[in-house]
Amino acid sequence: MSFPNTELLDAVGPLPAGIKAGIWDIAGEPIGVELDEIDVAVFPYMANMSMLKGIGRAGNLQLVQTQTTGFDGVHELVGPDVAVATAAGVHAAATAELAVGLALASLRGIGESVRDQTEGRWNPRRWPGLADRRVAIVGVGGIGEEIRKRLVPFEVEMSRFGTRARTDAHGEVLAIDDLLEHAKDIEVLILIVPHNPGTHHLVDAELLAALPDDAVIVNVARGPVVDTDALVAELSTGRLRCASDVFDPEPLPGDHPIWSLPNALIVPHNGGNTEAFLPRMTALLKRQLVAWANGTEPENLVRKPE
Repeated sequence: MSFPNTELLDAVGPLPAGIKAGIWDIAGEPIGVELDEIDVAVFPYMANMSMLKGIGRAGNLQLVQTQTTGFDGVHELVGPDVAVATAAGVHAAATAELAVGLALASLRGIGESVRDQTEGRWNPRRWPGLADRRVAIVGVGGIGEEIRKRLVPFEVEMSRFGTRARTDAHGEVLAIDDLLEHAKDIEVLILIVPHNPGTHHLVDAELLAALPDDAVIVNVARGPVVDTDALVAELSTGRLRCASDVFDPEPLPGDHPIWSLPNALIVPHNGGNTEAFLPRMTALLKRQLVAWANGTEPENLVRKPE
Protein backbone atom coordinates (compact mmCIF):
# COMPACT_ATOMS: atom_id res chain seq x y z
CA MET A 1 0.00 0.00 0.00
CA SER A 2 1.05 3.63 -0.40
CA PHE A 3 0.98 6.60 1.95
CA PRO A 4 1.10 10.14 0.54
CA ASN A 5 3.96 11.25 2.80
CA THR A 6 6.39 10.01 5.43
CA GLU A 7 4.65 11.99 8.20
CA LEU A 8 1.52 9.86 7.91
CA LEU A 9 3.45 6.60 7.50
CA ASP A 10 5.61 7.35 10.54
CA ALA A 11 2.54 8.32 12.59
CA VAL A 12 0.87 4.99 11.85
CA GLY A 13 3.92 3.17 13.19
CA PRO A 14 4.62 -0.56 12.83
CA LEU A 15 2.55 -2.18 10.10
CA PRO A 16 0.67 -5.47 10.48
CA ALA A 17 2.40 -8.56 9.16
CA GLY A 18 2.00 -8.93 5.44
CA ILE A 19 1.62 -5.21 4.70
CA LYS A 20 4.33 -3.54 2.63
CA ALA A 21 4.19 0.25 2.46
CA GLY A 22 5.80 2.97 0.42
CA ILE A 23 5.38 6.67 -0.27
CA TRP A 24 3.35 7.89 -3.24
CA ASP A 25 1.78 11.31 -3.64
CA ILE A 26 -0.02 10.06 -6.81
CA ALA A 27 1.44 12.86 -8.95
CA GLY A 28 5.03 11.59 -8.92
CA GLU A 29 6.71 8.21 -8.70
CA PRO A 30 6.35 5.88 -5.70
CA ILE A 31 9.19 5.35 -3.27
CA GLY A 32 9.68 1.97 -1.62
CA VAL A 33 7.07 0.17 -3.72
CA GLU A 34 6.45 -0.41 -7.41
CA LEU A 35 3.30 0.90 -9.04
CA ASP A 36 2.03 -2.58 -9.84
CA GLU A 37 2.50 -3.62 -6.19
CA ILE A 38 0.06 -1.04 -4.83
CA ASP A 39 -3.27 -2.57 -3.82
CA VAL A 40 -4.35 0.26 -1.47
CA ALA A 41 -3.52 3.94 -1.91
CA VAL A 42 -4.09 6.64 0.70
CA PHE A 43 -4.85 9.88 -1.08
CA PRO A 44 -3.09 13.11 -0.10
CA TYR A 45 -5.17 15.42 2.04
CA MET A 46 -7.11 18.08 0.10
CA ALA A 47 -5.57 17.17 -3.24
CA ASN A 48 -7.59 18.35 -6.23
CA MET A 49 -8.70 15.99 -8.97
CA SER A 50 -6.01 17.11 -11.42
CA MET A 51 -3.33 16.10 -8.88
CA LEU A 52 -4.91 12.67 -8.47
CA LYS A 53 -5.24 11.72 -12.14
CA GLY A 54 -2.08 9.63 -11.89
CA ILE A 55 -3.92 7.07 -9.76
CA GLY A 56 -4.71 5.16 -12.94
CA ARG A 57 -1.05 4.20 -13.28
CA ALA A 58 -1.44 1.74 -10.39
CA GLY A 59 -2.80 -1.08 -12.50
CA ASN A 60 -3.55 -3.49 -9.63
CA LEU A 61 -5.20 -0.97 -7.33
CA GLN A 62 -8.11 -2.39 -5.33
CA LEU A 63 -9.01 0.39 -2.89
CA VAL A 64 -8.35 4.07 -2.25
CA GLN A 65 -8.59 5.66 1.18
CA THR A 66 -9.40 9.37 1.23
CA GLN A 67 -8.39 11.70 4.03
CA THR A 68 -11.58 13.70 3.58
CA THR A 69 -15.19 13.03 4.43
CA GLY A 70 -16.35 14.10 0.98
CA PHE A 71 -15.59 11.90 -1.99
CA ASP A 72 -17.22 13.71 -4.89
CA GLY A 73 -15.36 12.93 -8.11
CA VAL A 74 -13.38 10.02 -6.65
CA HIS A 75 -15.58 7.28 -8.15
CA GLU A 76 -15.17 8.70 -11.63
CA LEU A 77 -11.44 9.12 -11.08
CA VAL A 78 -10.64 5.56 -10.02
CA GLY A 79 -13.18 3.70 -12.14
CA PRO A 80 -15.69 0.97 -11.29
CA ASP A 81 -13.21 -1.71 -10.24
CA VAL A 82 -11.71 0.17 -7.30
CA ALA A 83 -13.34 0.42 -3.85
CA VAL A 84 -13.43 3.75 -2.01
CA ALA A 85 -13.23 4.37 1.76
CA THR A 86 -13.47 7.82 3.33
CA ALA A 87 -12.27 9.54 6.49
CA ALA A 88 -15.82 10.00 7.82
CA GLY A 89 -15.65 10.93 11.50
CA VAL A 90 -12.07 12.21 11.41
CA HIS A 91 -13.09 15.80 10.64
CA ALA A 92 -16.46 15.90 12.39
CA ALA A 93 -15.45 17.82 15.52
CA ALA A 94 -13.20 20.30 13.71
CA THR A 95 -15.72 21.05 10.98
CA ALA A 96 -18.54 21.41 13.48
CA GLU A 97 -16.60 23.89 15.61
CA LEU A 98 -15.78 25.93 12.51
CA ALA A 99 -19.44 25.98 11.44
CA VAL A 100 -20.48 27.35 14.82
CA GLY A 101 -17.50 29.72 14.84
CA LEU A 102 -18.40 31.11 11.42
CA ALA A 103 -22.00 31.68 12.47
CA LEU A 104 -20.86 33.45 15.64
CA ALA A 105 -18.27 35.54 13.81
CA SER A 106 -20.79 36.75 11.26
CA LEU A 107 -23.60 37.35 13.74
CA ARG A 108 -21.31 39.28 16.10
CA GLY A 109 -19.55 41.32 13.38
CA ILE A 110 -16.09 39.93 14.03
CA GLY A 111 -15.02 40.50 10.42
CA GLU A 112 -16.05 44.13 10.58
CA SER A 113 -14.25 44.57 13.90
CA VAL A 114 -11.04 43.17 12.43
CA ARG A 115 -11.26 45.65 9.56
CA ASP A 116 -11.95 48.46 12.04
CA GLN A 117 -8.90 47.39 14.04
CA THR A 118 -6.61 47.75 11.03
CA GLU A 119 -7.77 51.36 10.71
CA GLY A 120 -7.75 52.14 14.43
CA ARG A 121 -11.49 52.78 14.40
CA TRP A 122 -13.65 52.29 17.52
CA ASN A 123 -17.05 51.36 16.09
CA PRO A 124 -19.58 49.92 18.58
CA ARG A 125 -22.69 48.37 16.98
CA ARG A 126 -25.55 46.15 18.04
CA TRP A 127 -25.24 42.80 16.27
CA PRO A 128 -27.87 40.04 16.06
CA GLY A 129 -25.93 37.41 18.05
CA LEU A 130 -26.62 33.68 17.92
CA ALA A 131 -28.98 33.34 20.88
CA ASP A 132 -32.65 33.17 19.82
CA ARG A 133 -31.79 32.87 16.13
CA ARG A 134 -33.68 30.42 13.93
CA VAL A 135 -30.95 28.07 12.71
CA ALA A 136 -31.37 25.38 10.04
CA ILE A 137 -28.80 22.60 9.64
CA VAL A 138 -29.00 21.11 6.16
CA GLY A 139 -27.43 17.67 6.44
CA VAL A 140 -27.93 15.27 9.35
CA GLY A 141 -24.93 12.97 8.93
CA GLY A 142 -22.01 12.70 11.33
CA ILE A 143 -20.86 16.30 11.01
CA GLY A 144 -24.41 17.63 11.02
CA GLU A 145 -24.99 15.83 14.30
CA GLU A 146 -21.81 17.33 15.79
CA ILE A 147 -23.02 20.79 14.75
CA ARG A 148 -26.40 20.11 16.35
CA LYS A 149 -24.78 19.13 19.64
CA ARG A 150 -22.62 22.24 19.71
CA LEU A 151 -25.55 24.54 18.97
CA VAL A 152 -27.72 23.29 21.82
CA PRO A 153 -26.06 25.46 24.53
CA PHE A 154 -26.48 28.59 22.38
CA GLU A 155 -30.24 28.73 22.93
CA VAL A 156 -31.20 28.75 19.27
CA GLU A 157 -34.42 27.66 17.59
CA MET A 158 -33.13 24.75 15.53
CA SER A 159 -34.49 22.88 12.52
CA ARG A 160 -32.78 20.12 10.57
CA PHE A 161 -33.11 18.96 6.98
CA GLY A 162 -32.20 15.54 5.57
CA THR A 163 -32.77 13.56 2.41
CA ARG A 164 -36.24 12.59 3.63
CA ALA A 165 -38.67 13.72 6.30
CA ARG A 166 -38.55 11.60 9.45
CA THR A 167 -38.17 11.63 13.21
CA ASP A 168 -34.94 10.56 14.87
CA ALA A 169 -33.65 10.49 18.43
CA HIS A 170 -33.34 14.28 18.46
CA GLY A 171 -36.72 15.14 16.96
CA GLU A 172 -38.08 16.11 13.58
CA VAL A 173 -36.01 16.02 10.41
CA LEU A 174 -37.53 17.92 7.50
CA ALA A 175 -37.00 16.97 3.85
CA ILE A 176 -34.40 18.94 1.89
CA ASP A 177 -36.95 19.09 -0.93
CA ASP A 178 -39.02 21.34 1.37
CA LEU A 179 -36.16 23.74 2.17
CA LEU A 180 -37.53 26.51 -0.03
CA GLU A 181 -40.88 26.33 1.73
CA HIS A 182 -39.19 26.95 5.09
CA ALA A 183 -36.61 29.50 3.89
CA LYS A 184 -38.58 32.51 5.13
CA ASP A 185 -38.10 31.26 8.71
CA ILE A 186 -34.34 30.59 8.49
CA GLU A 187 -32.00 33.23 9.90
CA VAL A 188 -28.87 31.06 9.87
CA LEU A 189 -28.53 28.44 7.14
CA ILE A 190 -25.75 25.92 7.85
CA LEU A 191 -24.88 23.62 4.94
CA ILE A 192 -23.19 20.27 5.56
CA VAL A 193 -24.49 18.03 2.77
CA PRO A 194 -22.35 16.04 0.33
CA HIS A 195 -22.04 17.46 -3.15
CA ASN A 196 -23.90 15.33 -5.68
CA PRO A 197 -26.37 15.95 -8.52
CA GLY A 198 -29.18 16.35 -6.00
CA THR A 199 -27.39 19.04 -3.97
CA HIS A 200 -25.62 20.91 -6.80
CA HIS A 201 -26.72 24.55 -6.49
CA LEU A 202 -29.16 23.56 -3.76
CA VAL A 203 -28.84 27.17 -2.61
CA ASP A 204 -29.77 29.06 -5.74
CA ALA A 205 -31.15 32.50 -6.52
CA GLU A 206 -34.70 31.46 -5.62
CA LEU A 207 -33.74 30.10 -2.22
CA LEU A 208 -31.51 33.05 -1.42
CA ALA A 209 -34.32 35.46 -2.30
CA ALA A 210 -36.67 33.59 0.04
CA LEU A 211 -34.39 33.98 3.09
CA PRO A 212 -35.23 36.86 5.45
CA ASP A 213 -33.19 40.05 5.55
CA ASP A 214 -29.84 39.71 7.36
CA ALA A 215 -29.88 35.90 7.14
CA VAL A 216 -26.44 34.25 7.21
CA ILE A 217 -25.38 31.41 4.90
CA VAL A 218 -22.71 29.20 6.49
CA ASN A 219 -21.24 26.70 4.03
CA VAL A 220 -18.99 23.97 5.41
CA ALA A 221 -20.14 21.44 2.81
CA ARG A 222 -18.78 21.89 -0.72
CA GLY A 223 -18.60 25.04 -2.80
CA PRO A 224 -20.96 23.96 -5.61
CA VAL A 225 -23.78 23.33 -3.12
CA VAL A 226 -24.24 27.11 -3.45
CA ASP A 227 -24.66 28.94 -6.76
CA THR A 228 -21.76 31.35 -6.37
CA ASP A 229 -23.00 33.86 -8.94
CA ALA A 230 -26.40 33.99 -7.27
CA LEU A 231 -24.76 34.38 -3.86
CA VAL A 232 -22.56 37.25 -5.01
CA ALA A 233 -25.55 38.97 -6.60
CA GLU A 234 -27.57 38.74 -3.37
CA LEU A 235 -24.65 39.72 -1.12
CA SER A 236 -23.96 42.74 -3.31
CA THR A 237 -27.30 44.21 -2.29
CA GLY A 238 -26.26 44.02 1.37
CA ARG A 239 -29.42 42.10 2.28
CA LEU A 240 -27.74 38.82 3.30
CA ARG A 241 -24.44 37.71 4.82
CA CYS A 242 -22.28 34.66 4.28
CA ALA A 243 -19.55 32.98 6.30
CA SER A 244 -18.10 30.22 4.19
CA ASP A 245 -15.27 27.70 4.33
CA VAL A 246 -15.83 26.42 0.79
CA PHE A 247 -16.34 28.05 -2.57
CA ASP A 248 -16.85 27.40 -6.24
CA PRO A 249 -14.27 27.76 -7.68
CA GLU A 250 -11.46 26.84 -5.31
CA PRO A 251 -9.11 28.43 -4.71
CA LEU A 252 -10.95 31.70 -5.19
CA PRO A 253 -9.21 33.81 -7.85
CA GLY A 254 -7.69 36.98 -6.47
CA ASP A 255 -10.02 39.13 -8.57
CA HIS A 256 -13.22 37.31 -7.58
CA PRO A 257 -15.88 39.87 -6.57
CA ILE A 258 -16.74 38.11 -3.30
CA TRP A 259 -13.40 39.18 -1.80
CA SER A 260 -14.50 42.81 -1.75
CA LEU A 261 -17.90 42.28 -0.10
CA PRO A 262 -17.88 43.38 3.56
CA ASN A 263 -20.76 40.99 4.38
CA ALA A 264 -18.76 37.95 3.25
CA LEU A 265 -16.49 36.13 5.69
CA ILE A 266 -14.05 33.93 3.76
CA VAL A 267 -12.12 30.95 5.15
CA PRO A 268 -9.87 28.97 2.74
CA HIS A 269 -11.31 25.45 3.18
CA ASN A 270 -9.88 24.88 6.62
CA GLY A 271 -12.84 22.93 8.02
CA GLY A 272 -11.09 19.77 9.17
CA ASN A 273 -7.55 21.09 9.19
CA THR A 274 -6.75 21.39 12.90
CA GLU A 275 -4.23 19.74 15.21
CA ALA A 276 -6.86 17.05 15.83
CA PHE A 277 -6.58 15.87 12.23
CA LEU A 278 -3.34 13.86 12.26
CA PRO A 279 -4.01 11.81 15.43
CA ARG A 280 -7.59 11.07 14.36
CA MET A 281 -6.54 10.14 10.82
CA THR A 282 -3.76 7.98 12.24
CA ALA A 283 -6.19 6.16 14.51
CA LEU A 284 -8.50 5.45 11.57
CA LEU A 285 -5.64 4.17 9.41
CA LYS A 286 -4.44 1.85 12.16
CA ARG A 287 -7.91 0.29 12.25
CA GLN A 288 -8.04 0.13 8.47
CA LEU A 289 -4.65 -1.56 8.31
CA VAL A 290 -5.85 -4.33 10.60
CA ALA A 291 -8.91 -4.83 8.40
CA TRP A 292 -6.84 -4.87 5.21
CA ALA A 293 -4.32 -7.30 6.70
CA ASN A 294 -7.13 -9.62 7.83
CA GLY A 295 -9.04 -9.39 4.58
CA THR A 296 -12.11 -7.89 6.30
CA GLU A 297 -14.19 -4.94 5.18
CA PRO A 298 -12.70 -1.57 6.20
CA GLU A 299 -14.62 1.27 7.84
CA ASN A 300 -16.33 4.01 5.84
CA LEU A 301 -16.59 1.99 2.64
CA VAL A 302 -18.71 4.09 0.29
CA ARG A 303 -18.26 2.06 -2.87
CA LYS A 304 -17.37 -1.55 -3.55
CA PRO A 305 -16.06 -2.69 -6.93
CA GLU A 306 -18.81 -3.38 -9.45
